[in-house]
Formats: sequence, structure tokens, C-alpha cells
Amino acid sequence: MAQTADLRLEAETRTEFGKGAARRIRRDNKIPAVLYGHGTDPVHVTLPGHATMLALKNPNAVLTIVMPGGEEQLALAKDVQREVLRPFIEHIDLIIVRKGEKVTIDVPVHVEGEAGPETNVIVENAVLSVEADALSIPESFTVSVEGLEAGSQILAKDVTLPSGVTLIADEELLVVNIAQQVSADALEAELAEAEAEAGIEHEESDEEAEGESAEGEAKADDAEGAEG
Repeated sequence: MAQTADLRLEAETRTEFGKGAARRIRRDNKIPAVLYGHGTDPVHVTLPGHATMLALKNPNAVLTIVMPGGEEQLALAKDVQREVLRPFIEHIDLIIVRKGEKVTIDVPVHVEGEAGPETNVIVENAVLSVEADALSIPESFTVSVEGLEAGSQILAKDVTLPSGVTLIADEELLVVNIAQQVSADALEAELAEAEAEAGIEHEESDEEAEGESAEGEAKADDAEGAEG
């Protein structure tokens, strides 16, 4: 569980808006953010850049936002907009949470162990949607694939959840699939078969096109003969 005591961020009131203002804020190593929830009006703030990026490395971390007047708000990062090419945060939406409140959240799934020989471990769903106390959100769920044979599956209902955490996702949701490893020879044979099928389809397509062209020419000749 993430500890809120280590995730305190000093907020400053934001009075400038727009792309130009956002660029100036980021040049000052700060991050534009908006805080909302529980029927309150949205509050626009800036957060310290480096400290905020470190805090958000904790999955589903509950942040303690210290407002300019000294008031503290507990909040979850609802939406984090990041730059595509650079490791910078452009904007954060923060939703206010209360002690004892239940929230619906997506929690990452961590796979450990080594499956049986000649198998591939495929993570079909890397997160699970659950309901948990806002101050006791699990950082991740661990599932073991140790010794599992090809054909084995781990469903959402098979994942062990901590006390007080309720599964919201479909119980039959496939989380991890253990597949038979395909040998190099088998893979090469599949590729050859696929190429052969593609070649046949291409030939059939060419034959159909030639047939349609010949039919079109015949109709044109008939039309000319009728006119004559």
C-alpha cells in the first residue's frame, strides 16, 4: 500500500491559463493541475515538477496536496497527460478522496514464477478493476505461473485480493494464458502455408479480374453489333 505521508506535494494557485501559460509553468519546472470532486468547484494549481513525477511512480498513489492556505486534500491522479517524445508531464487531473471512502480503481497485475517447459506466458489483461478503500489501494496483485502447463489459464476470479478489496471486473476475465510454445519448424511451416494460401487467393483474384474484363469486352462487342 502507498503511504500518503511520503507523498505530500505543495500546491500553488494557478491564475494563468492557455498553452502559453502552460509552457511557462513547465519551463519553471512545475506542472499544471486541476483538483476536483465531492461537489467542489475545480481548483487550478501548479505542483512541483520533480517531486510530482517521483510521487506518480507509485501506482494509484494517494497524494496529500497542501493548498496555498495550508489546507490539505487527499487526491488520486485521475488523468496524467504526458509528452509523447519526452518524459515530461503536461497536465494532471486530481480527484479528491476522503478517508474511509471506497473508490473504483485499476490495479496492475504482476506475474511471477516460471511456467512449464515449452510454454509461453501471455498476459491478456495487465490490470484488474477493483473497489478498495481510498487509503488502502493495493500497488499490484501478484499471480504465480510456477509450473503451469500449456492450456492453463488464470481468470480474474483466481486472483487473490487483499481483505477489503472487491473485484469489479468480470470474474471470467482472462488475465494470464499459458500457451504451447511454437517450434521454429512449426512456425516456418505456418508461414509457408499462409504464403501459399495468399498466392492462391491472388491467382484467383487475377483470374476473376481477367474474366470480368473478357465479359466486359464481349458486352461491348455485342453493343457495337446491335448498333450496326
